[in-house]
Amino acid sequence: MSTVSSSIPVFPYDAKPNSNVPRHTATFHPSIWGDYFLSYDSSFHEDDSDMKQVPVLKEYVREMIVSPVGNNILFKLNIINSVQRLGVSYHFEHEIDEALHQIYEISTKDNNIISYNDDLHHLALLFRLLRQQGYPISSDVFCQLKDKAGNFKESILNDVQGMLSLYDASQLRFHGEDILEETYSFTLTELTKSLTTKLSPFLSGLVHRSIGQALRKGMPRLEARYYISFYQQDPSHNQRLLTFAKLDFNTLQKLHQKEVRNVTKWWVKDLNVSANFPFVRDRIVEICFWIIGVYYEPQYYLARRILTKLTAMLSIIDDVYDAYGTIDELEIFTNAIERWDISSLVDLPEYMKLCYKALLDIFEETEQELKKQGKEYFVKYSKSEMKRLAQAYLSESRWFHSNHTPTVEEYMEVATITSTYSLLTTVSFLGMEDTTEEVLIWVTSHPKIIEAASVISRLMDDIVGTEFEHERGHVVSSVDCYMKQYNSSRQNALKELHKLVESAWKDINKECLNPTQVPMMFLIRVLNLARVMDVLYKEQDNYTNSGGVTKDYIKALLVNKVSTQ
Repeated sequence: MSTVSSSIPVFPYDAKPNSNVPRHTATFHPSIWGDYFLSYDSSFHEDDSDMKQVPVLKEYVREMIVSPVGNNILFKLNIINSVQRLGVSYHFEHEIDEALHQIYEISTKDNNIISYNDDLHHLALLFRLLRQQGYPISSDVFCQLKDKAGNFKESILNDVQGMLSLYDASQLRFHGEDILEETYSFTLTELTKSLTTKLSPFLSGLVHRSIGQALRKGMPRLEARYYISFYQQDPSHNQRLLTFAKLDFNTLQKLHQKEVRNVTKWWVKDLNVSANFPFVRDRIVEICFWIIGVYYEPQYYLARRILTKLTAMLSIIDDVYDAYGTIDELEIFTNAIERWDISSLVDLPEYMKLCYKALLDIFEETEQELKKQGKEYFVKYSKSEMKRLAQAYLSESRWFHSNHTPTVEEYMEVATITSTYSLLTTVSFLGMEDTTEEVLIWVTSHPKIIEAASVISRLMDDIVGTEFEHERGHVVSSVDCYMKQYNSSRQNALKELHKLVESAWKDINKECLNPTQVPMMFLIRVLNLARVMDVLYKEQDNYTNSGGVTKDYIKALLVNKVSTQ
């Protein structure tokens, strides 16, 4: 992408900044979507005959989940796996929890060790589903997959489905689990080889998808959309479950489309971003996609609206601090956020007044929504995190303007805050009805799982974005800091930073094991925020450069209806 330094965008009269000040701006591509979602027609409905099936199909699926486990544990595991991967498990969370508890009681013995089963798929699926649910299942059982020489047994090499299940299970490893480290490398190698052989369409699709996007790190809604396509190619698929998943996906898609329309209206018409902030990334639809990655379930509609608006404002503020604002303007803006008072507007340059007022308005709107529940005081926790974020942004700007390269440790102390994930996690809880003050006290104590997600967010962004940022003039990244501190090559720096990302994933996995500090529903938001980073920042910055795979992902979730034929 080409960049332009010291170019002054055209502003409307009342938002015009000091044109005598040189500014670093980038030629971000315009919005891919424009007004597309403003024209969304909320009157569209599924065929009535299809929708009448939904309650019947839902009860059918529920009965499959709650039926006695009996001797056929594998059948029950496969049903639960399909329900989860097809994206309809949110309807049956209690039933799945009960079923997996029964399976845990039957299948494990002392020290959380699974009773060995020589069916590889059964063993690996059992391990993954239980560990996903928070059970501290021991990985030692996988040692039995090796022969006396310490090599994986040849007998498992041709079991592609089993190997794929083992690969998925290995994604839940944490520190010290050497057997799962070996399992991950082994299965990745063998599954890659298997793609050169003749596999069924179902298995081929699953293997391709799993190698490209690990299940544990994938966005649940996006993974469900792809799995629907794979599952219908499985000769043994359950047609009624598949039909229910398709109808449910389309129903949720309509809800999400309506939400995107409303937020787009706010962004395009109320904020008028293209005119008032032409130097920022115009990515409101991409932000909606991001937040659907955090929670897609219908009951979180308020949480999505709050988090989407704040994330959109943070995208603007990030671009102001990163390059556009002068150091003097940023000092004043940071002080205004610290004061959190509308009277601070008088001190700000015109373009910052619009930004500051919009930020305060979002928090005021959130307070009014929470006031209906008697929880308006919850907002103070997110305000505190917003002030902490602004101070960290300012620290980075001071580094840039003084041409300072901090140590990796100094950098990460500040940059994990400017990843915004601590603030976003705090705000993500505000719209959830089950949030308590104890949960907010926990989240603002900066627990290990949030620190880990912040490390993933910061480093993945740095790894793929550092070259572009250099071109337009930007604060140093972790890559720069590592290279200078350790006199390292860029290639070696990237290798070491990737290791830190993997280490952070292990921390997240460990923190999701029972007993957890807060209910799993809150930990899942942190996990999902980390997942969005893996999806959007794996190869390049697909948020800033959103015309490639991100556009395809958004089409899959928010544009293209799933065929129920």
